[in-house]
Amino acid sequence: MLCLAVLLCGGVAKGQSVVAVTTGCGMATSRLYPAQETRPIWGTWQAGVSWRYYALPRFVGGFGIDLDWMQRGFSYAPYASIYEDKKDYKYYRRNVNTLMVPIVWQPHFYMFQNHLRIYLEAAVTFSYNFASTFENREPYTFGAQAGQGDVISGKYHMRSERDNRFGYGLSGGGGVDILVGQMEFGVRVRYDFGYSDILKNRNKYYDNGLDQQTNPGENPFWYSPLRSPLDNLTISLRIGFRFNKAGFSEWFYKPPKRDKNVVKFAL
Repeated sequence: MLCLAVLLCGGVAKGQSVVAVTTGCGMATSRLYPAQETRPIWGTWQAGVSWRYYALPRFVGGFGIDLDWMQRGFSYAPYASIYEDKKDYKYYRRNVNTLMVPIVWQPHFYMFQNHLRIYLEAAVTFSYNFASTFENREPYTFGAQAGQGDVISGKYHMRSERDNRFGYGLSGGGGVDILVGQMEFGVRVRYDFGYSDILKNRNKYYDNGLDQQTNPGENPFWYSPLRSPLDNLTISLRIGFRFNKAGFSEWFYKPPKRDKNVVKFAL
């Protein structure tokens, strides 16, 4: 343990830590199974904070943890088969607010005298779904309120027997950072690939009879899908502050000048 503490302390002395804020927007969707007629939700938002630690050797990559608030969700046509033209489909949409914690590995390299960092990211993600809303444009799913308008919407009531609040998945992406003094400004692209399901499968929650009685239109699935993972594509802007700016000693290492060997030829 003592040796590990010494190594960690030595790494902190030679490395750099970066704390940054991020914000961005993108697209959300779900890979429903059995397959449904779905469409992506564009304009979802992301905001968060991140911490990165860069140590030597740099080709191994940096390590970091993020805390992100994300809009997730999906949109699908419950009765696509009754319409002849795709433009006539009536869609059900779920919006989900999520707190996500990615644990990130970041291989990277520097250019332009260490003023530009180009990187890739790979992460394991853990998430918590804390709120949700819905919008239903398909009158066949309104139940008792059928015929009372073309749209029904409101708060989606997350229940333990039907909905999963906790999730996990993988994430990948990349970006570019510009280093100016101790400040960093960058752009990041990330794809979050969900492995957990937003809805519990039909073995735990089969039909929506209770849903139609209490909150018509809230849950259009007559029986729950077998799989319902959520995916997100996000483009984010990033502003960060670097601690220990002079952490990499080789950045400032200047090799000693070598004496020139002058050979004189006599005629």
